[in-house]
Amino acid sequence: MNYPGIEHHGAKDGVTGSCHQLRLNAATSLLVDCGLFQGNDASIPDEQGADRLNIEFPLDTIKALVATHVHIDHVGRIPYLLAAGFDGPILCSEPSAKLLPIVLEDAFKLGFSRDRAKIEKYIQLVEQRIIALPYKQWFTLTDSDELLARVRLQRAGHILGSAYVEIDLAYPLTGQSKRVVFSGDLGAPHAPFLMPPESPERADILVLESTYGDRLHEDRANRRKRLEAVIEQALQDQGTVLIPAFSIGRTQELLYELEEIINTKLNSSSAPVGASLLAISNHTAAALPSNDTTNWPELPIILDSPLASRFTEAYRSLKPFWNLEARERIQSGRRPLAFEQLITIDSHSDHQRVVNHLIQTARPAIVIAGGGMCSGGRIVNYIKAMLGDKRHNVLFVGYQANGTPGHAIQTHGPKGGYVDLDGERIDIRAGISNIGGYSAHADQKGLVEFLTGMEEWPTEVRVVHGEDRAKRGLAGRLHEEYKQQDRMFAEIKTGTEV
Repeated sequence: MNYPGIEHHGAKDGVTGSCHQLRLNAATSLLVDCGLFQGNDASIPDEQGADRLNIEFPLDTIKALVATHVHIDHVGRIPYLLAAGFDGPILCSEPSAKLLPIVLEDAFKLGFSRDRAKIEKYIQLVEQRIIALPYKQWFTLTDSDELLARVRLQRAGHILGSAYVEIDLAYPLTGQSKRVVFSGDLGAPHAPFLMPPESPERADILVLESTYGDRLHEDRANRRKRLEAVIEQALQDQGTVLIPAFSIGRTQELLYELEEIINTKLNSSSAPVGASLLAISNHTAAALPSNDTTNWPELPIILDSPLASRFTEAYRSLKPFWNLEARERIQSGRRPLAFEQLITIDSHSDHQRVVNHLIQTARPAIVIAGGGMCSGGRIVNYIKAMLGDKRHNVLFVGYQANGTPGHAIQTHGPKGGYVDLDGERIDIRAGISNIGGYSAHADQKGLVEFLTGMEEWPTEVRVVHGEDRAKRGLAGRLHEEYKQQDRMFAEIKTGTEV
C-alpha cells in the first residue's frame, strides 16, 4: 500500500456517519470523526452486512481520533468506538472540548444506559481522553526515524468549535512529504457568532464535504429579513410557528437572529416589552401570556429542548470564540441568547403542558424544539399534535436527510400529503416553509472557493459527505476550475469511487 492512504468508514455514500481513516504508514493511522448514520443511511448495512452502529474496522493502528466538530453525524459513534477498545486521545478544538462531553452524554443515554453512575464514569473517561488544541497550532502526533506527523486545526465556520484538519506528513527515510486536508463540515459567510473559514495554504490530498455541492444558497446576508417575513406571514394564521432545530449551532443562530428582530422592533416603537412576559418566573404553560397578539416585543419565543438549553449555556460561556459583531452586541448590554421574550422549557411535564396550551389556544408563538429532522426529540410531539391543523406552520431552516420525517414533511407537505410518525399517519394541513439561507454548510460556491483559495491546489480530491447528485455536481465543477485555470489535472473522486 502506498502511504498516505485513506479508507472511508462513513459519509462515503451519503451525508451522515462521517468517519475517515488516514493510514500514515503500516503501523500508524489517524481517525477523523466517528459519526452516527441517520435517515436512509442508518438502514443500510455496512459492506459486511453488519449493523452500522458497530465498529467493524481494526483499531490496532489508530493512534488518535480527531473530531472536526460535535454534530452527532460526526461524533455519535464515539461511545461505540470506545466500547470496541479504542484507547487513544480525542483531539478537538478548545470550544469543542467543552461541547463534546454534552453531546456524548446524550449519545450514551440513548445507546447504552441512563444509569447516572455509569454516565458519570463514562463522561469522566471521555474528558480524560480529550486534548483541546488551539486553532492554528501544530500538534505532533508521532516523531520517529520513519515518520513525522503533525496535526493542525483551523476554523471551519460551521458551528462554534468546528475545524478543518491539516495533517503534515514527512518520511525522513525517503525524503517524501505530504499535506492532507480534511474539510470536516465547512460553513458559509454571515453566520452569527462565527468567523468564516479561510482556505489552507496548500494540500496534496483534500477530502472535501459536498452536502450542498450541487446548489447555491439563498442570500445569507438578508436571511434575517426573510425569517421575519416568513414568521409574520405564518402568524397571520393565528397559530404556532414550529421550528425543528438541531440542538447545537442552528438553535443558537436562530435565537441570535430573533433577538435582533425583537431589538429592532423595540427601537422602532415606544411600546415596552409586555408586562406579562416580564413577569414570567416559572416556565410553564400557565405563565405564557394569554392575549392574542403578534406584536414582536410580546411574542413568546419558546425553547423546548433541554439539550439545546445546555448548549446555549455553553455557547454563552464561550464568548471569547464569538466573532466581533457578536462580542460587540454583548458589550452594548444586549443578551442575544438570554433575552426577555425567551421562555425555556426543561421538564417533560412542562413540555406537555405547553403543547396542550398551544393546541387549545392556538395563540401566536414561536417554538424551537429539539429534533432537527423530526425523527426524535420534543419536536415530534408538537408535529403530531399540530401538523393536521391549518392554523399552525412548520418552518424548516436546515438540511433534511432522505428517509427522515422532516424530509417527508418538507417534500409532501406543500402537496397536501401525509407523514408517518410513530406508526401513525398524519395528514399535513399546516403551512410548510423553508429558508435555505440558514444552512450551516457552505454551498457549491463556498466549497469551490475553499479549494481555489489555496496557493497550491491538491492533486487528489475526494468528494464525500453528500448525496450522489451533490457529489457529482461538485466534482464536475472542480474539474471545470482546474481546466479553466490551466492547473495540473487533479484526480477527483466521488465517494462511490473510493
